[in-house]
Amino acid sequence: MYRSALETPLAPTLPRAAPTRLGVTGFGFYLYLLSDCIIFATLFAAFAVLHHSVADGPTGGQLFNLRNAFVETACLLTSSVTCGMAMLACDRRRVRPALGALAVTFVLGFVFLALEMTEFAHMASDGAGPSRSAFLSAFFTLVSTHGLHVTAGLVWLVVLCLQLRQKGFNEEVVRRMFCFSLFWHVIDVVWIAVFSFVYLIGSAS
Repeated sequence: MYRSALETPLAPTLPRAAPTRLGVTGFGFYLYLLSDCIIFATLFAAFAVLHHSVADGPTGGQLFNLRNAFVETACLLTSSVTCGMAMLACDRRRVRPALGALAVTFVLGFVFLALEMTEFAHMASDGAGPSRSAFLSAFFTLVSTHGLHVTAGLVWLVVLCLQLRQKGFNEEVVRRMFCFSLFWHVIDVVWIAVFSFVYLIGSAS
């Protein structure tokens, strides 16, 4: 005689797996990153068209400090490495190493912004502000848009560290860390394009 369904023992409830960064990012965030890439592509195209329109003003070769730009690049690329280390600590559920790596990422990003603002201040004091020529308008628009993204990333980073300290590695925090990591790596890649296309090529023109 068959046992009734009610007499069949229930399967043991398995513990919920710890959240991982695989599959936690929504499709909407990828659309946002794509829209950012389109914005920067447009700004790069505008700079390519206008970089010779100096209106008898200073050119990139006269204005750009390649040593300063190289230090900025080194800071941002190193911050990408420390951001990756934070994600590895996230995978291992190690809060302190993750917080330490995120703190170093913040410091490097802040140094990058400080150097960029110093460069802008020197250019403005020399009469090479964004209203001086179409070339400088395109330059300031492109580079400052990237700087605004870095600023937003630093604010996001502070909030993320506070949430990590309070909540640990729950599903929401893991998802936000992964989204931040994607965002930070994208703006690092954009800066490589800025350094190569704007500073290196612009200094030679």
